[in-house]
Amino acid sequence: MKRLLTLCSACALALSLWSTGYAQSNAQKGKPNAQATSKAKKPAQPVRKMAAKALKQPIKARQVSQAVAPPRPSFGQLAGLHQVSDELSLKSSVAYVIDQDTQEVLLSKNDHAVLPIASITKLMTGLVVSEAKLDLDEPITITQDDVDTEKGSSSRLRVGTTLSRGEMLHLALMSSENRAAHALGRTYPGGMATFVNLMNAKAMQLGMRDTRFVEPTGLSSKNQSSARDLAAMVSAAYNDHLLRDFSTSSGHVVEVGRQSLQYRSTNRLISNPHWDIGLQKTGYISEAGQCLVMQARVAGRKLIMVFLDSAGKLSRVADAERVRRWIESNHATGHFTASGPRT
Repeated sequence: MKRLLTLCSACALALSLWSTGYAQSNAQKGKPNAQATSKAKKPAQPVRKMAAKALKQPIKARQVSQAVAPPRPSFGQLAGLHQVSDELSLKSSVAYVIDQDTQEVLLSKNDHAVLPIASITKLMTGLVVSEAKLDLDEPITITQDDVDTEKGSSSRLRVGTTLSRGEMLHLALMSSENRAAHALGRTYPGGMATFVNLMNAKAMQLGMRDTRFVEPTGLSSKNQSSARDLAAMVSAAYNDHLLRDFSTSSGHVVEVGRQSLQYRSTNRLISNPHWDIGLQKTGYISEAGQCLVMQARVAGRKLIMVFLDSAGKLSRVADAERVRRWIESNHATGHFTASGPRT
């Protein structure tokens, strides 16, 4: 309706301006002859340009409005967690690094804050599926139920696509495939409700008391946890060789009908020769910011790293690099003093 009104207003403006120009010409020349008529028509060209400009203005204004719309703040930003500083100037509002063997805390920043965890959720999805010892060769078909209605995210796995359970798990952990993760929960014996209950039961078993799951993809902001809880989940997932292999795979090809789909890891550090990563998962929704959890060997130590609510697309990787260099530089002395305030 607004568009229609705009068009009508622009047309009325054009007609009014053209009529005024024509009337003025007639008043000056009297009865129009061929020459006067020719002169009277001259204002029509700029008027048409003005009308065209008037018609285009609402579209341009709307495009500019969309382009400058501020991004939706994360839960961490709303809570003021980004105002907490640390010695490494990390962009993540939450950071937690521990020695996996000794449980020594090397770095801590807002480690008790409970925030949405986005696709980090898929590690728990993988744990539940793997520990159930289900047939990984069993075919699973993507249905309309697996289409994301929470965020409207896209997927290359169209409705009707059939892959094995193992391939679905591989894509969920390596490429954060949402439809694959949802299908894993939907087809679990007992259905989605049973699957989500098992996710929460596993969290309680691991001592993750600040954690709650409502679905298996991480698209819901109601999937929440703390950095300390996630470190426990990463440690448990690392003990599962299937999750280690799938999450650290750099790429995988699946055959869908006559088409081959090439998938890549969402974590660019997987292909970085400076990193020895045993398990990893990335995540992002606007409420959670950029997230990353890893088990990695740095300076001879097996470390678990958690970065939540990072402020930029590449900042979670940059934070991990800062921590790695910091640990390597302090390894000789054994002095680690980058623990920051907690919430």
